[in-house]
Amino acid sequence: MNRSVSFSGVGHATSLFLAISFVLCVAGDFVMPAHEMHTAWQRLLPAFEWISWGSFFLGIVESYAWGWYFTLIWVPLYNVISARQRAA
Repeated sequence: MNRSVSFSGVGHATSLFLAISFVLCVAGDFVMPAHEMHTAWQRLLPAFEWISWGSFFLGIVESYAWGWYFTLIWVPLYNVISARQRAA
C-alpha cells in the first residue's frame, strides 16, 4: 500500500483553504468590526494594507502562496516518515 501524499493535492487544498479563510476574515472584519483581524493579516502578509482592491487580491495571492510553503515542508516530511515506518 502506497502511503505517500500528493504534492499537488495537498498544495492546492491547503492553499485554497487559506485563501478562503482570508476572504472570510476580511468579510468578518466588515460585519463585526469589534473583532477585527486585519492587523494580524498585516503582520502575516507582506505589503498587505487595510483595505483596497489591490491589497485584497494581494492578500488572496499571498495566502495561496503560504499554502504552498506549508506543503513544500509538510509533504516531504510526511512521505519520509511514512516510508521509514513502512520499512520498519
